[in-house]
Amino acid sequence: METLKFKTNIKCGGCVATVTPFLNEDNAIENWNVDLESPERILKVETSKTPQEIAQLMKKAGYNAEEIA
Repeated sequence: METLKFKTNIKCGGCVATVTPFLNEDNAIENWNVDLESPERILKVETSKTPQEIAQLMKKAGYNAEEIA
């Protein structure tokens, strides 16, 4: 399991509520959070999935996620 970081277009708590079911229902995701204080709205995900799989999951939820180092 590794921690992946993504720049997102999540803007508020309502957006977080929208992505919550998508991220919580995935058994390969151990933990996640979004830093709404950061201008880049950093999403951190502890997962065994690839960055591409997480980005696809976020796209399904209606948001962008671009992996950052």
